[in-house]
Amino acid sequence: MPARSIPGQAPVPTPEDAPNRERLQKALARAGLGSRRLCEELIADERVTVNGVVATLGDRVDPDQDEVTVDGVVVGVRPGLVHYVLNKPAGVVTTADDPQGRPTVIELVPSEPRVHPVGRLDLDTEGLLLLTNEGELTHRLTHPSFGVDKEYLAEVEGIPTRGALRRLREGVDLDDGRTAPARVSLLGDHLLRLTIHEGRNRQVRRMCEAVGHPVTRLVRTRIGPLTDRTLGPGEWRELTGAEVQELRLAAVEVEEDAEDVDGAEKDPGSGTGHR
Repeated sequence: MPARSIPGQAPVPTPEDAPNRERLQKALARAGLGSRRLCEELIADERVTVNGVVATLGDRVDPDQDEVTVDGVVVGVRPGLVHYVLNKPAGVVTTADDPQGRPTVIELVPSEPRVHPVGRLDLDTEGLLLLTNEGELTHRLTHPSFGVDKEYLAEVEGIPTRGALRRLREGVDLDDGRTAPARVSLLGDHLLRLTIHEGRNRQVRRMCEAVGHPVTRLVRTRIGPLTDRTLGPGEWRELTGAEVQELRLAAVEVEEDAEDVDGAEKDPGSGTGHR
């Protein structure tokens, strides 16, 4: 909508003309949804909403205020959002600052813009960790109601029996309640692959110890659809727009699946627990 004109006065800007508003397709392209042409097609196909209203070509948005969704999934269109994946080494703490002076994950990624870790890995656990300055995505990936899968490789003491594997798959009684069923496979005499969707404190370690096979090394290899075997310990890279959107979709899909199971809610656990 163009600015309203009053005779003898300068045009009065409408909300669409506000300096902090930009064309919707430009905001979507900047968020990594594809080229402007592709984003225009998304809008034309009525797959995009702004504040709950189906968008049309020519719409403008305030990236700092408006909620934009594509196929029902919230898209972060605020300028300056960054998303890193880090291969966390052992001996590094998942915090911004450590009173004991130990190295932190924040020291391994760019200092600006300031980011925070998405969830936690304990001091001795290695593997993939996300860091971002986007609160919405952090909420979706850590809140137990979304239950995004995390996959781990665990080296354990002893050789797990079929009974131990069955207990891990069906749920283990811990001091904070029974765990949800996990996907577990034995890759070698002392090597397990476990996939869980809860986020309790040191959950994988406690599960394995509960069935008689304490963990000697633990590596997180996947977060939802995200994996990366090319990163060495301590290395990081920025996620692509497509990878960020896949993470959003993973959270939504799990949430919908949870609602389809007799309307039951998932075990609340703890959204930011150490593994």
